[in-house]
Amino acid sequence: MEGSDKTRASCLCGSVKVEVGEVNPNFTVCHCDTCRSWGGGPLFAVQCGTDVQFEGSEMIKEYESSPWATRGFCGKCGTHLFYRLNKTGSYNMPLGLIPELSDLVMSMQYFSDQRPDYYCFSNESKEMTKAEIEVYFASLV
Repeated sequence: MEGSDKTRASCLCGSVKVEVGEVNPNFTVCHCDTCRSWGGGPLFAVQCGTDVQFEGSEMIKEYESSPWATRGFCGKCGTHLFYRLNKTGSYNMPLGLIPELSDLVMSMQYFSDQRPDYYCFSNESKEMTKAEIEVYFASLV
C-alpha cells in the first residue's frame, strides 16, 4: 500500500487500512432507520467505486443490512468502514473515515421521508424517499 497516490484511511485502532483509487467528492446523506441505528445519526458517505483495497481484511466483519447492500466494520474497534452494493461491488465509505477530503458537495439525501424532525440541513440537494429508493435499488438486486 505504500508509495501509491491513492487515498488512504484506517479504522480507529489501525487494524484495517484502506486504499481507494478514486473518491467522488459529491457525497450522499442517508436518513434511513438502518443508517441512523448503525451510526447514531444520518450516514454521510462518499462513493469510492470498486478500486478499493484493504490491508487487515481478516479483521473486517460484514453484515448484509438490506437486499442490496452489505456493511463492513472493524471487528476490533468497531469503526464503520463501508457499505458495499451487493450487485456491483461498489463501495460507499463514511465521509469521516477519510478526513483529508476537500471540495465536498452534498449531492443527494436518501430516505428523506424518514429524516426525523429533530435535525435538518441548510444545504440544497436532491432527495429520494423510501419508495423511490426501493424502486431504484430493486434493479440492483
